[in-house]
Amino acid sequence: MPPPLRPAAARAIPAAPPKALAESPAEAAQSARRLAASAETVAALAALVADFEGCALKRTATNTVFADGDASAPVMIIGEAPGADEDRIGRPFVGRAGQLLDRMLAAIGLDRQSVLITNVIYWRPPGNRTPTTAEIASCVPFVLRHVALVSPKILVLCGGTAAGALLPQGQGITRLRGRWFDLAIPGLVDPVPTLPMFHPSFLLRAPERKREAWRDLLALRARLDELLRGDEK
Repeated sequence: MPPPLRPAAARAIPAAPPKALAESPAEAAQSARRLAASAETVAALAALVADFEGCALKRTATNTVFADGDASAPVMIIGEAPGADEDRIGRPFVGRAGQLLDRMLAAIGLDRQSVLITNVIYWRPPGNRTPTTAEIASCVPFVLRHVALVSPKILVLCGGTAAGALLPQGQGITRLRGRWFDLAIPGLVDPVPTLPMFHPSFLLRAPERKREAWRDLLALRARLDELLRGDEK
């Protein structure tokens, strides 16, 4: 009998956040790195983000949208940026895309109480436009510190903006989705298994891609179960 195939997670690609973002020389990014490094708890980090003035998006936003869910959850989901509903309510993924995300999580036995949800940008871009490189660079240090503080078992990157901010650039989300990466996070000894997926808002516009999203969800569930079984041994 031939040996069993190794799971996809065993062939994960080593990765680190793009230096152009994680090590941006811009003043706002440098300030963000200094502040983020000083946070010893998630609550302290949230307070620093709320007081941060280095991202111009804050001046046009209604609320700072930091995170939702359980900070001790094994799965951390990172999306793009708040939309109109998120900006109004102050929580990530609460609009139509968030409702679809809730249904996607429920399909594999998860919910908002069993994951942690955030974005790579904490303030709504006007008109829901794509965040600029400078805007992302001013927030990425906080995002990376957030990951280090909660040390999730799995990271899920929803959409091209999140994947481009935290994975080596050069490929779009269509090529990245469904592939596992071992993402090196400053402050963590071991890399974090990371799975890029389509953003729920994209799936609302392109429902024919939901079949691929379903495969990714099944891969997420299988990898999570594998890691949880390992903890029980």
